[in-house]
Amino acid sequence: MVKVYTIASGKGGTGKTTVAVNLGTMLAQLGKETYLMDADIGMANVGLLLGLHDAPVTLHEILAGKGNINDAIYDGPAGLKVIPSGISLQGFQQADPDKIRDVMTELVKRCEFLLIDAPAGISKDGVVPLAVADEVILVVNPELSSIVDALKTKILTEVVGGHVLGSIINRIDQDKTDIITRKMEKVLGVKVLGIIPEDPNIRRSSSAKTPIVIKFPMSPASKAIRRIASDLVGVAYKEEKTAEVKEGFIDRFSKALFKKRSEK
Repeated sequence: MVKVYTIASGKGGTGKTTVAVNLGTMLAQLGKETYLMDADIGMANVGLLLGLHDAPVTLHEILAGKGNINDAIYDGPAGLKVIPSGISLQGFQQADPDKIRDVMTELVKRCEFLLIDAPAGISKDGVVPLAVADEVILVVNPELSSIVDALKTKILTEVVGGHVLGSIINRIDQDKTDIITRKMEKVLGVKVLGIIPEDPNIRRSSSAKTPIVIKFPMSPASKAIRRIASDLVGVAYKEEKTAEVKEGFIDRFSKALFKKRSEK
């Protein structure tokens, strides 16, 4: 059975798109046919994170009735299939967000998981992804403005007939996870699906246009994302011991090289 999840947040800057990209990549790594669609037709970022910013056909063209969905599907990391949105203002103006339903209807015939990266904030193009998904996953930062906006998004989701599965707390201090989890569940009224710690490797992997679960598989954020993906798939979480040894060697080599250069 196909599962459609919309990844949403009330405000921008929560790391929502990064979570969507990495969660989709991890689901693909777990052997699931996974598609990721960038429904943020105004401020598209999925393509930028994956090096698809110059894709010739994007969701913009499909929503404007100017292309075939087959031409807008690109190969991503680990077998993930990606439908990016364009970055041009003209393409945004011509795109009809109501047609996202038609695109989704076509995509669900092809996959086991469809992730929809929704726009931040409350707008017409942001409402459709909340309504069409089986369930919505909120990405929240442990700060008041993010929590308040996430609560607004939850309420809006319920108003349009959608359902919030739970939240992912992103960029969190690992020393405060239990307290923040309890507070978040109380305020939002939904289960915390996972906690992704603050991790400097996120920025490094973004610069390399590679998901952190591929670039730094044993980093704290990667492990957290793997746990969340494993729960969605319904399998036990397993650490990749081989990757840990390999990464450890690379880290030691880099440190030794840097030390030698600094001594000169």
